[in-house]
Amino acid sequence: MFSKRIRELRKKKGLSQEKLARLANVSFTTIVKIESGESKHPTIQTMAGIAKALAVSLDDLSEKCFRDG
Repeated sequence: MFSKRIRELRKKKGLSQEKLARLANVSFTTIVKIESGESKHPTIQTMAGIAKALAVSLDDLSEKCFRDG
């Protein structure tokens, strides 16, 4: 599931939700909604920004999410 994977990677990098939002160029609310599972289908642009901010490929993030979740 995206929410768990993103939270896990964010915490591993030592980033707050606010810092991740800034790095990914998305709103803080978007990060909160994704991590809480409220936003189950974020846009590809949002996911690409988050992947870049977390220094992982979008493919890698997606594959791990689908494999784990």
